Amino acid sequence: MEREAILFDVADNVATITLNRPDSLNSFNKAMADDMTWAWETVRDTEDIHCVVLQANGERAFCTGLDIKGDNSWFMKDNVWNSFDPGVLLAPKLHHRVWKPVVAAVHGLCAGGGQYFLNESDIIICSDDAVFFDPHANVGIVSSLEPVGMLHRGVPLGDVLRWALMGNEERITAETALRLGLVTEVVPREQLRDRAREIALSIARRNPKAIQGTIRAIWESLDTTRTAAIQGGLSYTHIGNYPPAPPAPRDKKETQYR
Repeated sequence: MEREAILFDVADNVATITLNRPDSLNSFNKAMADDMTWAWETVRDTEDIHCVVLQANGERAFCTGLDIKGDNSWFMKDNVWNSFDPGVLLAPKLHHRVWKPVVAAVHGLCAGGGQYFLNESDIIICSDDAVFFDPHANVGIVSSLEPVGMLHRGVPLGDVLRWALMGNEERITAETALRLGLVTEVVPREQLRDRAREIALSIARRNPKAIQGTIRAIWESLDTTRTAAIQGGLSYTHIGNYPPAPPAPRDKKETQYR
């Protein structure tokens, strides 16, 4: 299904969301935010969708952040108290409460606000030409939301600070992103989409409710103490694993001697 700024397709219980503003390096605007809101809510509410692949069209970029040539009044209001973080519309978990796994496939440039898409993805892989950088410092703008999200992903503090403070001069290559844990796998560009789908299909074959409970327990643990996280995780095992699965049938050869 083609909307204004994304493509959306479902096959074999996997939804594929493709950012589709290649002429603007897939920078996001209100149309993309609206489309992503629709996409995440559709994923959340459609039981036949078990997993998501998030990718982008175009040769040069996955996403270069906010479209600075567009009208930003959709999130920057005249009354500052009514302004909001556009990332809540672009990402699946914090606002949309999507607990289905998201596999992000990154190629080319991923700059600044492009990190919104990645910070709440579950598995991130990238092509060997991927480059991550943050241009905020070059134009004198505070960079906070994207790097905070990177910290919650476990990227080391010093590397997040270099990324946020050095602007266009600090480029995280695919190899470095793998070393930092920002991505979990690097593949040749021509294999990126196939590999992302392979991962998604593997996950989609599992019990979808068990997968969602696993994702929710792990992500919610990041906002709590270790003790609270363990208690919350235990409650999710009670909820998600009840009633218990029936025991596997015994082998006839085994039971005849009992």
